[in-house]
This record gives sequence, C-alpha cells and structure tokens, in this order.
Amino acid sequence: MQDLHHWQAFCLALAREQAGDDGAHDLNHLGRVWHAARQLLASYPQADALVVMAACHLHDLVNLPKNHPDRHLASRQAAVLASTRLAAAGFDAARLPAVAHAIEAHSFSANIAPQTLEAQIVQDADRLDALGAVGLARLFYTAGRMNSALAASDDVLAVQRPLDDRAYALDHIAAKLATLPTTMQTAAGRELAETRLQWLYQFRDVFVAEWAPETPPS
Repeated sequence: MQDLHHWQAFCLALAREQAGDDGAHDLNHLGRVWHAARQLLASYPQADALVVMAACHLHDLVNLPKNHPDRHLASRQAAVLASTRLAAAGFDAARLPAVAHAIEAHSFSANIAPQTLEAQIVQDADRLDALGAVGLARLFYTAGRMNSALAASDDVLAVQRPLDDRAYALDHIAAKLATLPTTMQTAAGRELAETRLQWLYQFRDVFVAEWAPETPPS
C-alpha cells in the first residue's frame, strides 16, 4: 500500500497551491473533513483510507462561490485536476478512479450519488462540517460574502413566507442544513449529523428569542 502520510503531505501541498480566499473552504476545512472521515473509517475498516484521505484533501481543489452559475460543475473540475496531478506524481493508477468519483460525489449541488463506500464516507464527512458550531460559523461567513441579511426582519422563521437562504442567513438552517442528516450515506455519519443538527436548532431558538422577542421558538 502506498504511504498515506507521504500522499497526505502531497495533497496538502497541492491544496495549498490552489487555495483561494474562501475561509469556509480553506485548509482548516480540509483538515476537519479528514478528521471526520477518520471517525467514520473506524466504523468501516474495509474502506480504502488512502482513497478517502486523498479525496478529503482535494475535494475543493476547484471551488466556486455558492452563487456562481457553474457551482454544480466544480466537483467534476476538481476531480479532473486532482487526477491529473496525482497521476503525474506517481499515485497508484488503480485508485485514481475511486478518488475522482469520491471528489465528484461529495458535492451537494452536483447531485451525484456516491457508488463506493469511500465516496460515501467523503460525502458524509464533508456534510458534517456544515453542521454544528463550525458549520454555523461557516454559514454566516458565507452569507456575509453573498451580502445576505442575518435574518428576516419579520417572520424570522418563515412561517408565512417561502424560505430564502440567499436573502437570509438563518433560513439556511431549515432550507438545507436540516435536510443533511437524512442524506447521510453511513449510519455513523447520520448519528453524528443528528447530534450536530440539534445543536443548530438550539442556537436558532436562542437567536429568535433575541432577534424577535415576540416570536415563539420552534
């Protein structure tokens, strides 16, 4: 088996080389995704850790803004670039298709179903980073980059209006994040996701109480 630590160093260097200015998809994000993936790998030792590691570190090699019209193509572009660079560096050719598929399938907007256990783990690990305390920070950071408001000035919980997470950051919890646990591919990922989502709901209740004191929490 090729040395995981050697290739982790290579993948980190490549990710650093391609890094942009998006603090929600920086090197720290890659490290957290790999950390979450290792937690999941403990429950699925039959998975190829080298494939998972490479995909975790290279899945955002091409990263387009959330509101970019080609956002849904970014993971495919990242997979092509990652495969090209890994092949040139001597990465195991037999593993390259698995790495590429895991990168392609990680993306929510690409809507590609993961067909391998490794891709399922990478997708779950990436989505876990959208939940919990760090996920909350990433939510508001991204909303600020998109010039979204924190929340609707009235009807903060969207009781009588459609959810609009491009206009209101808080709407993103109900519009997308609340749906993530049911999309988890692994039982271990689903359990972690549910725990982190409950924390987000608790935050939202406190936020609503401070934002609009007359609005009952959910």
